[in-house]
Amino acid sequence: MIKYYNRKTKSYEIERVAGEKVLNWTYSSPLGMSLLEAFIKKRMCSSLYGMYLDRKISTKKINPFITKFNIDMSIAEKRLQDFSSFNDFFYRKLKPNARTIASESHSLISFGDGKLFAYETIELEKLVQVKNFTYSLRDLIKDDRVAEKYNKGTCLILRLCPTDYHRYHFIDSGTCEDTKKIKGAYYSVNPIALRKINRIFCENKREWSIFHSHHFGDVLYVEVGATCVGSIIQTYTPNRLVNRGDEKGYFKFGGSTVILFLEPDKVRIDEDIVEQTKLGYETSVFIGEKIGTKSVLD
Repeated sequence: MIKYYNRKTKSYEIERVAGEKVLNWTYSSPLGMSLLEAFIKKRMCSSLYGMYLDRKISTKKINPFITKFNIDMSIAEKRLQDFSSFNDFFYRKLKPNARTIASESHSLISFGDGKLFAYETIELEKLVQVKNFTYSLRDLIKDDRVAEKYNKGTCLILRLCPTDYHRYHFIDSGTCEDTKKIKGAYYSVNPIALRKINRIFCENKREWSIFHSHHFGDVLYVEVGATCVGSIIQTYTPNRLVNRGDEKGYFKFGGSTVILFLEPDKVRIDEDIVEQTKLGYETSVFIGEKIGTKSVLD
């Protein structure tokens, strides 16, 4: 059972997890863990399933998925009958008015739909995965020089579960450098897996880039793949000016994670999100929603 905080209703809710029984069995039983290490975490497994989800035949999975998880299709850009595959549905775009982007330049906005943890004054060698499990930013991005910039800064971990909108966006206007790619495994990033496997973010396939924002300094974006995520697709153009809320990229099928690192003294995260993180609960957020404020206003 995964409990998260709904900041609009100020109450806790239970997440409906796609494939929950399989996840629990895989990460809890000896046979499941053996299959995980031998096959499930391998690139081939995710690639084969991804190939199926890119084919027309996979459209038969769309309606049952929508019904089971009560997906709101009224905000999708495409009509249901226009999707060419399950993956086409999975990384669907939303209508322009589906989400409201906070326009104040001093407001830090959510970079996607999902469940958010926020950590302030971070230690580079002791970033929190879940309680009792930590990892190193240096190991995450394989670049000591870049990692050092974010010591005592802010870390935001946004988990996109399979039922979420799976595109991620820029938090501000600015320019983003080229993406660096790091090969890795394909463990699940669901909390069920995070509690069982140490350093998942450093083990999984991931990509990172530096975003030179106009109001929040140099922001480190890290996109982490997961089980059945055949691809991380970057849709932005490197070194070209973008606006607040513009799309950066998307994930194909599977739960995934986007991690942001901000330099020290750049932002103050909203108190309710910080408090829930301390209590061990993620907070549900949506793209464009205010999640913090610039530390020093212009």
